[in-house]
Amino acid sequence: MALNTVGEGVIVEESRLPPGQYIPRGRPVIHYGRVPRFKRETWDFRVFGATASGEEHRFTWEDFERLPRASVLADFHCVTKFSLMGNEWAGVTPQTIMAAAPPVGGVHHVMIWAEYGYSANLRMSDLTAPGTLFAMELDEKPLAPERGFPLRIVVPHLYAWKSVKWVRAVEYLTEDRRGFWEERGYHNVADPWKEQRYSYQEEPGEGPPP
Repeated sequence: MALNTVGEGVIVEESRLPPGQYIPRGRPVIHYGRVPRFKRETWDFRVFGATASGEEHRFTWEDFERLPRASVLADFHCVTKFSLMGNEWAGVTPQTIMAAAPPVGGVHHVMIWAEYGYSANLRMSDLTAPGTLFAMELDEKPLAPERGFPLRIVVPHLYAWKSVKWVRAVEYLTEDRRGFWEERGYHNVADPWKEQRYSYQEEPGEGPPP
């Protein structure tokens, strides 16, 4: 297997680096808008939309902290072309959330909602893929505020704009619709191995109905 030597003593398998990506020095941080302040007493996580019960589910921070934890070791690919390799995330799996707040049959997409109304849509198959996680920690430490504290979703097999920071809700959808960056010209699916960066690249069936 071919190896790619980067920087000072860092060796990465080329097969792990999607086309068009590079490995930077350090860990760049990119986000849209200001970093929100966490208020434990008012923070909540909601699951709404096409739920099996027809009702909204709400978790306080204390509720969320009590949920079972899992960890994932995964690479992270930003659409601006840098990749951060071998990140250890810890948090709650989507399957745990779905067991506590199940969707109705026929849900095949979700919208991930964050602070300030930011959003990203995901196929249900991406939400439940191995490696997807509602992360609370990075490399055995609580997330830094600029990296999404207290909660972000990590979808390592897609470009990182789908890995929404400062997550506050999941909306179950029976029809796909575009999120924040998808409405502004980014690809609806966002597979880095196919370089699905922009909406003009979309093939039939990859975007929601017009």
